[in-house]
Amino acid sequence: MRPYLRLLALSVMCLSCGVAAQTFPTKPIRIIVAFPAGGGTDIVARMIAPKLGPALGTQVVVDNRAGAQGIVGTEIAAKSPADGHTLFMGTLGNISVNPVLVGDKLPFNVARDFAPLTQVVNVWFLQMVHPSVPARNPRELIALAKSKPDALNYYSSGAGGAPHLAAEMFNSLAGVKTTHVPYKGSAPGMTDLMAGQVQLGYDSVVQSLSFIKAGKLRALAVLGAKRTPLLPDLPTMKDFLPGFELTNWFGLVIPAATPLAIQKRLHEEVVKILRAPDIKERMLGMGAEPVGSSQAEFGAFIKAESAKWGKVIRDANIKP
Repeated sequence: MRPYLRLLALSVMCLSCGVAAQTFPTKPIRIIVAFPAGGGTDIVARMIAPKLGPALGTQVVVDNRAGAQGIVGTEIAAKSPADGHTLFMGTLGNISVNPVLVGDKLPFNVARDFAPLTQVVNVWFLQMVHPSVPARNPRELIALAKSKPDALNYYSSGAGGAPHLAAEMFNSLAGVKTTHVPYKGSAPGMTDLMAGQVQLGYDSVVQSLSFIKAGKLRALAVLGAKRTPLLPDLPTMKDFLPGFELTNWFGLVIPAATPLAIQKRLHEEVVKILRAPDIKERMLGMGAEPVGSSQAEFGAFIKAESAKWGKVIRDANIKP
């Protein structure tokens, strides 16, 4: 009798999933971003939303929920109804790093509460200073930091985010100390960097390129493994500090209990958008490399990033 009941339950569940997929969507869809408007995550989400809406036959809106180093928005997404109408644009910081940095104190569990959809982009990151800082490259910045201990402040999008990790890796490898000033997101931090309220920042080409070209910021180095074609004369950080490498990324996840058929449809539509020539051109032109991985590939990538940056967090003694 028990095998029969299990088979019956499985059949009912599959039927329910099929019905849900056929009727989906039934209302507007939101993409939650855990940072203020104007940051790199927000910009990328707003490129996808206008394309995803027509593909699904509904409206797709970006919902900015900033605070607590991305934890506020992540929690809202994790506890949203698992019906396919809420997606979350996660980052290296709030998907792979916060579970290591904050651990059991998080009001959610990333591995349990989310299902991966796809890695959306890899993002070139830069080291930047206010134009008043007398350094033209990382070597000169290191000399300045050593000559004036604690004189340089850097902004971040919150403890454990990619900007914070980049700064602590720089401090460790260069043997210097710069002071952390956390913000609710990259956009307000970059605004204060341009105003000279802080002197140093590590952030994406996506939101900083126009300010660099306008002379409001000075880029010192690319943090990834290779130079960016958008700033071809800019050296990599590993040219000055061997072993330094950081590439930020954004990816979409969804509440884990969302029916698999809905997950599959959302994954297919997002990947189509990322592979569209116009979107690829626009993303590459602003410093983001489209990815469009499978769900399994993105899940494995998230775990690998947690292991990699967990070591950096422990070695640098980074605290939330």
